[in-house]
Amino acid sequence: MKKMRWSNKAWLAGAGLVSVGLLAACGGDNDGSEAAGNGGDENNGEQEEVTVRLTGWQSSPTEQRYFEETIAAFEEEYPHITVEVDTIADQYMDVLRTRLIGGEAADVFFLDAFEAPGLIDAGVLEPLEGYVTDEFNIDDFEEPLIDAFRRDDELWGLPKDTSTLALFYNKEHFEEAGIDNPPETWDEMEEIAAELTTEDRYGFGIVTDLARLYFIAESLGGDVVQDNMANFTDPAVIEALQPIVDMRNESEIGASPADIGAEWGGDMFGTGRASMILEGNWMIEFMEDAFPEVDYGVVEVPVIEDERSTMAYTVSYSMNAESEVKEEAWQLIEFLTGEDGMEIWTSSGLALPSRQSVAEQLDYADDDIYEPFIEGASYATVWADDTNLPIINSNFENQFSSTFLGEQTLQEAMEEAERTANNEIDN
Repeated sequence: MKKMRWSNKAWLAGAGLVSVGLLAACGGDNDGSEAAGNGGDENNGEQEEVTVRLTGWQSSPTEQRYFEETIAAFEEEYPHITVEVDTIADQYMDVLRTRLIGGEAADVFFLDAFEAPGLIDAGVLEPLEGYVTDEFNIDDFEEPLIDAFRRDDELWGLPKDTSTLALFYNKEHFEEAGIDNPPETWDEMEEIAAELTTEDRYGFGIVTDLARLYFIAESLGGDVVQDNMANFTDPAVIEALQPIVDMRNESEIGASPADIGAEWGGDMFGTGRASMILEGNWMIEFMEDAFPEVDYGVVEVPVIEDERSTMAYTVSYSMNAESEVKEEAWQLIEFLTGEDGMEIWTSSGLALPSRQSVAEQLDYADDDIYEPFIEGASYATVWADDTNLPIINSNFENQFSSTFLGEQTLQEAMEEAERTANNEIDN
């Protein structure tokens, strides 16, 4: 298939018309050894003061506090560097894209793995391989997470943390039903869900977006994306997704949060309307705050076809290729993704370490609630693929929701989703 070649700025601007997820920007000098600006110069025996701008987002006051503590620790270690933090509260990628077009983007910014390929292809990111030293210990990162930011034998970001999915289960519901242990396989989970389903609750809560279902869709050997095009009609993909639809429409042992008027899976599980649900480690603080009386446990996602699998979500610290303080920008990234900075940041439990050593230092693997999430990071499918995943994702969601509601067959829905996604990509 012949690809249309756009200028970087045109691509970045035009991508917003196609999908919020497809981003690009004007390129810059990608010499990883460059030390830009006046950072590091000496003035009367002292290093000259430098400001590094950092753009990101925060989702809670607790997260904000830990982030500020991490930045303060960096500034204490590098007193000549001031970090100017700019938090984008809404429409993060839209705002970042606009700033990249205008040449006003920060030196360092958060970049979701889902969004990374578009920016990598456009040349807006500074390659980091040349900055990394042996002491930094790049091999300490969980392999799926670091690989999410590798492309063309180059490293375009470092994963600041991760979140994975695991199975939450209501211990009181299990005890009432006489079930001693949580399920170990997907078949066992369906059987247990049937036993737990009553007039007032469902055995299993189902979140139907592709970001949650991707690993399930590929569990029988199919590929959701092939050659950067939607591949939903792969028979193995349809076979893998059919049980999700059947749990709602055939056996009636599963439902989505919307089916019961809940805003998300946490509400559905916390109110007892679902006995089991696949959710991320972000649920832990939510349950402590909103539903402290619920006695629950967490285990790894039940095995599908004898294989361990789950989803992982990760965000990098990436450097702007047009930064004028690249040496100091790298020092910031190095600290934030190094052992000391990452330990401060991830000690909140809101996000988990992407480094194995930090997970060990924080004893997450010895905690019954956190251990399943930590284990999952080593074998997870990262929510990332290629430049067209945002288009593929939006078209999947448009059609899968209708088949989940029983309005069309899964085969029909996937045929339409694949056709519309690939037409959009072609055009």
